Amino acid sequence: MSVWFRRGGFRLLPAAAGALLFSFTAAAAEMAKRTSAGKPPALAEAKAFVEEAEARILKLGEAANRAGWVQSTYITQDTEILAAKANEELINAGVEYAKKATRYDRLKLPPDLARKMRLLKLGLTLAAPANPKESEELTRIAASLESAYGKGKYCPEGKEKCLDIGEITKIMAESRDPNELLDVWQGWHTVSPPMRPEYERFVALANKGARELGFADTGAMWRSKYDLPPGDFTKEVDRLWEQVKPLYLSLHTYVRGRLREKYGDAVPERGPIPAHLLGNIWAQDWSNVYDLVAPKEADPGYDLTQILKAKKIDEKEMVRYGERFFVSLGFDPLPKTFWERSLFTKPRDRDVVCHASAWDVDNVADLRIKMCIDITAEDFTTIHHELGHNIYQRAYNTRPVLFRDSANDGFHEAVGDTIALSITPEYLVEVGLLEKAPDPSKDIGLLLSSALDKVAFLPFGLLIDQWRWKVFSGEVTPGNYNQAWWELRREYQGVAPQEPRGESFFDPGAKYHVPANVPYTRYFLARILQFQFHRALASTAGCAGPLHRCSIYADKEAGKKLDAMLRLGISRPWPDALEALSGQRQMDATAILDYFAPLQKWLDEQNKGTPAGW
Repeated sequence: MSVWFRRGGFRLLPAAAGALLFSFTAAAAEMAKRTSAGKPPALAEAKAFVEEAEARILKLGEAANRAGWVQSTYITQDTEILAAKANEELINAGVEYAKKATRYDRLKLPPDLARKMRLLKLGLTLAAPANPKESEELTRIAASLESAYGKGKYCPEGKEKCLDIGEITKIMAESRDPNELLDVWQGWHTVSPPMRPEYERFVALANKGARELGFADTGAMWRSKYDLPPGDFTKEVDRLWEQVKPLYLSLHTYVRGRLREKYGDAVPERGPIPAHLLGNIWAQDWSNVYDLVAPKEADPGYDLTQILKAKKIDEKEMVRYGERFFVSLGFDPLPKTFWERSLFTKPRDRDVVCHASAWDVDNVADLRIKMCIDITAEDFTTIHHELGHNIYQRAYNTRPVLFRDSANDGFHEAVGDTIALSITPEYLVEVGLLEKAPDPSKDIGLLLSSALDKVAFLPFGLLIDQWRWKVFSGEVTPGNYNQAWWELRREYQGVAPQEPRGESFFDPGAKYHVPANVPYTRYFLARILQFQFHRALASTAGCAGPLHRCSIYADKEAGKKLDAMLRLGISRPWPDALEALSGQRQMDATAILDYFAPLQKWLDEQNKGTPAGW
């Protein structure tokens, strides 16, 4: 799963953690004088304050992004320190501005100015404490945790070669030897126990910073960002999960049965599926076990991975396909600097953070992606996802600095995936990757393959932050980090480890977004929104066929509607942006059910007489 900014930080800019006592311009200095004199604020003062904040945040954000790019693409102790220092300067400026913005809470402001004040107060994913030593410690820990993940390797006993995450991912995807799968699964999870002491301290310091801003804890601060009270947002997420849960249960029941046929009693007839047998380190994407669960005579007739390799399409050309899709909708090509500055392949001479991410380094036009691309169908889709971030970033880059973000963070994640839903057989024919689209009778296989990615992910998209919200609130203590993690994985995903995982382990840290402090609910929301966006855009494009066969490729009207939403940035509450594209003001998971309706019917037929749930 990709991330559009490098790690947790001031939400409106792709950066991380830290502290700085910032200097004021003349206007801000005047504001400080009035504040110290106890005079009530005036509108002109509020405007000057926001102008100062936007200018300062833009400058510090660019510096943090540049240092962060180097740290992610040249992992050394020195680059960690440089990135931590730059992030230190950005985040504490954000904290200071957030605190000072409360001075204007009772002042009647024009709508745009009032929204900017609100975003200043809610724009953090990590709030550094006011104490300089604690702030420095937090930024150091944040950089150290991410780098520990990036450098993580499993060194099998008795073998000379250590395995990095890319090599382990390949084994998890391709091996059908349960012993080998268990070995590398357990091996990757050895990278995270050393993170545990630092993560405990990280939580304590992050919570202290959040409380200084008036939030109960860091989790409450995260949930406050969605133009809804935190409690209402939690209910909204629960509502969406309940809409899609029956489809997930049908998929889980079917997959468990097919895996039992392959692996025997290692997979229970009832109960959770062993986490190492689902083709992915985190069991968040089951598409790699498609060959084990595919319906008979449902071969779609093509393998995109093999097509890409047979046509000798390299990493950069895969990115060109993604670019051409957006151009077909009426968007401009990517700038020349994108091709000069992006990282497309893993260097042989150094460690890098291979996890895919999209960057707008100067928050204007310096667009890049960082990705160790493999020539696979999965990465073909991921590239479209990452470019969606870049296209979104460029669409809102003329907005004031505080409005340069997606309507909510789920929107940013959804845009690229919406385009990926248009990678239909008909589209592959149109761009010359496929000679002929398969007959619609093969659609169950295509839908099942998609569901193993899109639907299987949904509970995982929820539980990461469910765990962190409980950790930040203190409901989950350091003494039961791992126990709580596996309880949630069983409750939501219906997966479990082969053997008990005690508190000597720190399995949450084996997932990038935990040590990198990247909020994760956005990915769940993105799964919901991408289908809602796709249904709306397909309707605009006049697609009359089944939703899963609709492609908006080369439809300029659909492109115009998408662009209208993207250009809003975060200048309006997200329901306004959603309405601009879909005509709806509420997130709606029924679009997923519409998309997978033929599959759900088929799954329920296959599952007759089979116990569901765990």
